[in-house]
Amino acid sequence: MNFELKGTDSNSKARAGVITTGHGQIETPIFMPVGTVGSVKAVMQDQLKEQIKAEIILGNTYHLYLRPGTEVLEAAGGLHKFMGWDRPILTDSGGYQVFSLSGQRKLTEEGAMFRSHIDGSKHMFSSEKVMDIQRSIGADIIMAFDECPPYPSDYSYAQKSMELTHRWLARCVDHLGQTEPKYGYDQALFPIVQGSTYKDLRVASSQFAASMECDGNAIGGLSVGEPEEMMYEMAALCCEYLPEEKPRYLMGVGTPWNILENISLGIDMFDCVMPTRNGRNGMLFTSKGVVNIRNKKWASDFSPIDDGIDCPTSNTYSKAYVRHLFISGEILGLQIASIHNLAFYLHLVKQARTHILQGDYNSWKNEMIPLLKQRM
Repeated sequence: MNFELKGTDSNSKARAGVITTGHGQIETPIFMPVGTVGSVKAVMQDQLKEQIKAEIILGNTYHLYLRPGTEVLEAAGGLHKFMGWDRPILTDSGGYQVFSLSGQRKLTEEGAMFRSHIDGSKHMFSSEKVMDIQRSIGADIIMAFDECPPYPSDYSYAQKSMELTHRWLARCVDHLGQTEPKYGYDQALFPIVQGSTYKDLRVASSQFAASMECDGNAIGGLSVGEPEEMMYEMAALCCEYLPEEKPRYLMGVGTPWNILENISLGIDMFDCVMPTRNGRNGMLFTSKGVVNIRNKKWASDFSPIDDGIDCPTSNTYSKAYVRHLFISGEILGLQIASIHNLAFYLHLVKQARTHILQGDYNSWKNEMIPLLKQRM
């Protein structure tokens, strides 16, 4: 993997770059649609390419390990071929999913013993096994195994959790170096910075992650319930200590305004289930603000969802029609909302990149955020 900076903003730390992987290039800043089990919910792969213009999507190690399983994925030739996607893929290590099973897992130095949420069967994730699973999945960018502490966490727990994540990271790096990719292209490992909301822990974790000299770095454990301003403070702090010449990925973030603020702090990559999950519940993000499409006020509004973005779905269907689909319980409504929201997110980061390269990102961002936040 290679990362090349193409430009920076004159009044913030926003950057525009290009990541080159075995499955193509990714222009940053970038938003990555979440395809947890090898599928972005309610969206087909050709729609991801042609309408949403996704350059990279996510899969999840925990879910793909449980089903379809590594044997099926290897027999298919990896996740790319299994799901018919020829662009880059990133996989989360599954740490967040394992540790969200608080009543069904046991944490040790070796790793995490957990029970499947599907059938209750017992499984063990260690650093080495998670690397092996991600070799089998075949993602272009893979995550180190980590523990994601809850918010709030007391200092002692957050410190012990971070130190365990660091020891697991060292094992991930060592094991990955002793194995080969399975499908003829390289895989890039990203450490995950932890430390909850404690400044000294975030600094220590960023420095440790940087010392591993991996291809990029991720920031985890944010957007888990802490106030927005605290998220921004921690992200900015991490960016001070993570190398400029490598991409920075803020995991699980977030709203359109969260993304724009974090871009200004030096973040390059984002993912979140919000555009699809909220879309399926009738919340549409648009260039003029947030729309609750179920509201009666849209019943006779025949204007397009959003004619300010380059997406046929957003330009074709009226608010009245999409509301009708939601009220009628039609599946098409969920699909239209998901496609539109993802297309809007990708449009937004593409606009951000343009303004970074023009050098006026910060002023554009400050104008956009109040507009994006307003409820229509």
